[in-house]
Formats: sequence, C-alpha cells, structure tokens
Amino acid sequence: MVYLDNWALKAKQMGYRSRAVFKLEEIFNKTRTNSFKYVLDLGSSPGAWSQFILKKNSNANVFALDILDMEPIEGVKFFKQDIEQIYNIPQIFKLKDNFNLVISDIAPNLSGIKLIDNKNIFDLNKLTIDIASDFLCRDGILIMKTFQNNFLKTLRKDMELSFKIVQTYKPAASKKKSGEIYLYGEK
Repeated sequence: MVYLDNWALKAKQMGYRSRAVFKLEEIFNKTRTNSFKYVLDLGSSPGAWSQFILKKNSNANVFALDILDMEPIEGVKFFKQDIEQIYNIPQIFKLKDNFNLVISDIAPNLSGIKLIDNKNIFDLNKLTIDIASDFLCRDGILIMKTFQNNFLKTLRKDMELSFKIVQTYKPAASKKKSGEIYLYGEK
C-alpha cells in the first residue's frame, strides 16, 4: 500500500496528479509568476505541473516532454521524447525564443552511488538551463528542480551567466528529508 502524506492527499482531492503541484504553486506565489502564453514543461510526467499551468491560465500553450508516458491532458501538447531531442521537434523548435516559462521537475534515475548520481543531476540540470536559455524569450522564467550537492554552487554560477535573477527555494511541500530544492531564474 502506498502511503499518501497530507500534500499527496490534498493533490488527489483537488484532482492533481501529484503533490509536486504545491511546490510550483508556492514558487509562483513567492515570485509573483503569473503571465505566460507559451510554457515548456520538461520532465512533465505525471503532469501535475502542466495541469496547474492550465488552471492558472487556460489560454496558455503548454508543450510537455518526458521519456515516461503521460496520460493526456486537454490543452497540453505532449511529446514522449528525451529533452535532448527538443531541437528535433518542429512544433516546439518553431517557438524558440518565444516561451515565457520553462518548468522542469525532472530528475535522473538514481543509482545509489552518490558521485555518479550528483554528476547525472548536474548534467541534466545544465541541459535544462541550456534549453531554457535557447527557448525563453527576454524576461522569460525558468523554474527547475535540483538537489543540494557538491555541484550546486557551480550550477548556480552557470545559471547566473544566462539569467539576470537567480533564486533558490525549498517549498513546504518538499519532504523535509529530501535534498531537492528549486532554482528560479529570470532571463
């Protein structure tokens, strides 16, 4: 039996696919993020962040990518692709430099070997930053999950090269024992 904590129960009661929605909602509230027409959701499965975006703005154009399956969400264009393939998806590539928001709750599969896991997290986060830099419009926003590890300072410095504002958040819905944190960047 799967244990549902208060956040997971609340998500289920509200019709969201995961508790992660409350992490994004808190960051939105703290940063006053509310204006977006084109949204790119990297590592989108199971789809709670895409659901939240459409609830905030039903006119948003949401493009979601994941290597995992995702049940359809009305109004979301889903592509079962690795994010490295984003440049080969014409529907997304034609909007390069036009996205107002890139969101990423993506994480690699963990091996249990800390050194390898930390490097894989860093590489995936760096790829996310590069994609966001390429696809966001001027003043566009990136919100991405990362983890507290020995690469975090380097990751923030890399992000600061492409974003004028970089902030770190640990939302209340994140499990206390989890090393996950979220980086917010404004281009």
